[in-house]
Amino acid sequence: MAMNARSSPTKSSAVISYGLTDELVLRSELWNGRDEPRVAFASVNAEEDKPFNFLHVLFDCAIAGGTAGVFVEAALYPIDTIKTRLQAVAVTFYCITLAAHGGGKINLKGLYSGLVGNLAGAFPASAIFLGIYEPVKQKLLETFPENLSAFAHLTAGAVGGAASSLVRVPTEVIKQRIQTGQFTSAPDAVRLIVRREGLKGLFAGYGSFLLRDLPFDAIQFCIYEQLLLGYKLAARRNLSNTENAIVGAFAGAITGAVTAPLDVIKTRLMVQGSANQYKGICDCVSTIAREEGISTLFKGMGPRVLWIGIGGSIFFGVLEKTKVVLAQRHFNSQDSSSFKLD
Repeated sequence: MAMNARSSPTKSSAVISYGLTDELVLRSELWNGRDEPRVAFASVNAEEDKPFNFLHVLFDCAIAGGTAGVFVEAALYPIDTIKTRLQAVAVTFYCITLAAHGGGKINLKGLYSGLVGNLAGAFPASAIFLGIYEPVKQKLLETFPENLSAFAHLTAGAVGGAASSLVRVPTEVIKQRIQTGQFTSAPDAVRLIVRREGLKGLFAGYGSFLLRDLPFDAIQFCIYEQLLLGYKLAARRNLSNTENAIVGAFAGAITGAVTAPLDVIKTRLMVQGSANQYKGICDCVSTIAREEGISTLFKGMGPRVLWIGIGGSIFFGVLEKTKVVLAQRHFNSQDSSSFKLD
């Protein structure tokens, strides 16, 4: 990788990251004798000597996405449990944080029910999503004009969401049924669901999941990417981890609020089991509206916005940091190999 640099700099530092221009950017700050920073940018894209390495980007983003996904699920699982129990109620109020045994003490074990099984599914699901999202996004950005970058982000988010749904849906079904007290562990949930409902039981509510998550993934990542682009252009510098986290929280909270009714529908269809209270998405909406009122479609919005807002800050903060760490490792490895050749 060629770099514009003067010989014998007194001080240097290099950071590689997936930048806001949506390509791999190498930022090298070189100081001359007057301690004035010089910044040289070397971009890797399809038009330069080094071709776009799809597998390399897929692998790094899969690791970064899986790591970020596990951090979010582990940190915010209790809030997700509360949200699920609120949404799963049909007529009477479900006991959540006050489902206590003696003196109003919160049952913390109940709030973390199903966490281990969920983490086992969260890593591959997030890895698949980011592993597909980033390469697709970069290819689309190379194809579309600059003023259609938002469309590239929307499309890549939907494609990544569709690919990861094959893992995310069974994970979500098992998680939510454990959270609502139907099962005590992930292995029991899988065994009993398959016995009672067949393999299709693990994909209960698949259509409603796609109805919620495809627009959710597309909108959240589009908002995040566009805010980052605008922020970087205004600040004329790369963003810090804290700034990435704040932008991620904002994008997550907005998207969580907009898609809250879709989340209620998805939850009802997933947790109904073999009872088949609802025959499909349309029947679920009409039944809820008729028997419980339209306001029920917004039940659990508070915990959902809180959960996804905080989750967005953690996810995108960890994601960007992991990308930088992985890219720095690759750069150091390449630099070491180049030094040996010299």
